[in-house]
Amino acid sequence: MTQAAPRSHQHLLIDADDTLWENNIYFEQAFEDFVAYLNHEHLSSAEIQAVMDNLALANRANLGYGSRAFARILRDTYRGITGVAENDPELDEAERLGLRILDQNFDIIDGVIETITALKPHHDMFIVTKGHEGEQRAKIERSGIEHHFDAIVIVDEKNESTYRSMVERFGLDSTNTWMIGNSPRSDINPAIRAGINAVYIPHPQTWHLELELIATCEEAAGELVHLATFRELSRLFLSTSGDPDCSSMGSEP
Repeated sequence: MTQAAPRSHQHLLIDADDTLWENNIYFEQAFEDFVAYLNHEHLSSAEIQAVMDNLALANRANLGYGSRAFARILRDTYRGITGVAENDPELDEAERLGLRILDQNFDIIDGVIETITALKPHHDMFIVTKGHEGEQRAKIERSGIEHHFDAIVIVDEKNESTYRSMVERFGLDSTNTWMIGNSPRSDINPAIRAGINAVYIPHPQTWHLELELIATCEEAAGELVHLATFRELSRLFLSTSGDPDCSSMGSEP
C-alpha cells in the first residue's frame, strides 16, 4: 500500500506548558498544599482561589507568569488573609510552596515525542511559550526535545500581536501557519484574530484563567481544528486524505 504524501509544507507554532508537557497539575498540587497550610477556619478553597485570582490579575503586568510569580501570589494571599507582618516566617513557607515547582520533575505528554519526530522532516516547527525567560528555557532544556524545533520563542504574553510578529519575523505564509495549544485565551483566539490557523487540543487541567469562549469556525479566517490528543496532529499534517472540517467550538471548554 502506498502511503499518502504529507500535507504540503506548514509552519507549526506549538505551545509548551500543558501541550508538550504537564504543567498546571503541579500548580494545582501546590495550591492544595497551600490551602492545607493556611488551614483557615471559614474560607473555602474556592474563596481562597478567588483571592489569588484577584491578585494574579491585578499584578499580571508586574509579576508575569510562572513559579516565581505564583509563589509571590501565595505569599501575598497568605498575608492578605491572615494579616501577619511582612517579615513573618510563615510567609516564607507559603512562598516556598510555589518555588518548589522550579525543581519539579515534569512529564512529557503522551504521544509528543513520536509525533514531533514524525512531523519534523515535513514542516517547520517552533515552540511559542510565555512566562519567565529563565524558567521556560530551563524546562525546554530539561525536556530534551529542543532539537526538534527550528526556533524557540519565549514571550511575556501571547496575544494577537505575538502571532503577527511571528509571521513577520520568520517570513511565514499566514495561510500555512498554525498555532497549536490548549489555551483558548492565549493560543487559539488570538491566533484566529491574527489571521492564522489554529489547532485546539484541550487539557483537563488547563489553568482556569486561560479558559474563555472559543471563536467559532465562522469567525476564523483560516482553519480551526479541534483534536482530542497531540497524537492526532500526525493525522492532520502527515496525510493529504481526509482533511478535517472546521470544528464548531462556540462554548466554554
